[in-house]
Amino acid sequence: MRILFLTHYFPPEVNAPASRTYEHCQRWVRDGHEVTVITCAPNCPTGVVFDGYRNAWRTEETIDGIRVIRVWSYVAANKGFAKRIINFLSYMLTATWAAMWCRKVDVVVATSPQFFCGWAGVCSKWLLRRPLVLEIRDLWPESILAVGAMKRNFAIRILEWFEQRMYGAANRIVTVGEGYRRQLEERNVPSGKIEVIPNGVDLDRVAEQMAAAADNPLERPENRFVCSYIGTVGMAHGLEVVVEAAKKLRDACRDDVEFWIVGDGAERERLQAEVKQLGLSTVFFHGMVPKEMVPRVIEASDACLVHLRKTDLFTTVMPSKIFEIMAQNVPIVMGVEGEAQRVVLDGKGGVAMEPGDADSLLSAMDEIRRKPASVQRGRDYVAQHYNRERLAGRMLSVLHEVAGLPVPRPVEERVPAAAEERRAA
Repeated sequence: MRILFLTHYFPPEVNAPASRTYEHCQRWVRDGHEVTVITCAPNCPTGVVFDGYRNAWRTEETIDGIRVIRVWSYVAANKGFAKRIINFLSYMLTATWAAMWCRKVDVVVATSPQFFCGWAGVCSKWLLRRPLVLEIRDLWPESILAVGAMKRNFAIRILEWFEQRMYGAANRIVTVGEGYRRQLEERNVPSGKIEVIPNGVDLDRVAEQMAAAADNPLERPENRFVCSYIGTVGMAHGLEVVVEAAKKLRDACRDDVEFWIVGDGAERERLQAEVKQLGLSTVFFHGMVPKEMVPRVIEASDACLVHLRKTDLFTTVMPSKIFEIMAQNVPIVMGVEGEAQRVVLDGKGGVAMEPGDADSLLSAMDEIRRKPASVQRGRDYVAQHYNRERLAGRMLSVLHEVAGLPVPRPVEERVPAAAEERRAA
């Protein structure tokens, strides 16, 4: 099968959509399929193009058998509404232009988290006359309202109209959680058109990264409990709660806890300035680290914070980082409500906190310190329920079905058969 995949983000970028797309595409190539990805020059979240790349009209490379076409876009940091909209629109136009020349295609896939990439998929469907699978990882523009970046106005209503047309144009919609399915159904998307394929983890890759990264990039302190936040430092993540928790600890004359904020984003400079102004000596901003080093940072942590602002929309979110953290049996302080919290608690991979509540954050960390073994059991759970190999196979089956091609057997059926063939040989 020949798959054309449109994504705004792709390695060497290290965010969740880049990782999910790469790990799926890499497996599809390994299974004998032709995969072409159309993406931007890597620049997220700083808006600075990575070393070794250039923001040209069109460049091409091969990554692990995946044909990667990078197109020009208006490069902007992951902050500021107007420039980001221009960034998204420019990618939509140049990605659609690049797709026009990809004639040998059986199915088009386009992934959010912003719907201009989805619309690039819709335009490519029309131009190439091929079916479209739309992957929804974020409800946009609803998420803009949820973080307070904009208030509901005429522009938002226009975006919502385009959102509905995009859902209607897709032949199938793949989303990452049941909460998103319910939200889409409320937007009048037929239930039979929606497939839920959650995020997951590649346990073998985690082990490889641990083996390759012999040294930890961050120095772990002695006699302190380390709680790390790893990921985008954006408006949605509400990391003011970390600053407030550190302030409460200082006021209580406690210095036995250290917070690491590992990553970059629109809110980093503001939070860093606030920490400096308050004179907090237990909050450290480490910036971005290479993705292959992330397992070592997780390993060095006593707990990892996963947090989003308290809003109904975010109860539908399934952060991919929870699977990576659980795979290493490091406890999670879970500041996201809804289905994602259920996964962490059912898998005995962490403790829940009230989003945005510093006292709840401190209480959750104290609970982990009292009984760490009871919340260090996540690996077996994600291996059973959220194995990336099986999930990539499920999505590949959807692509075959939409393209009108024979659906391959699921991975769990093919692996034993392959083992039996080896024994017979």
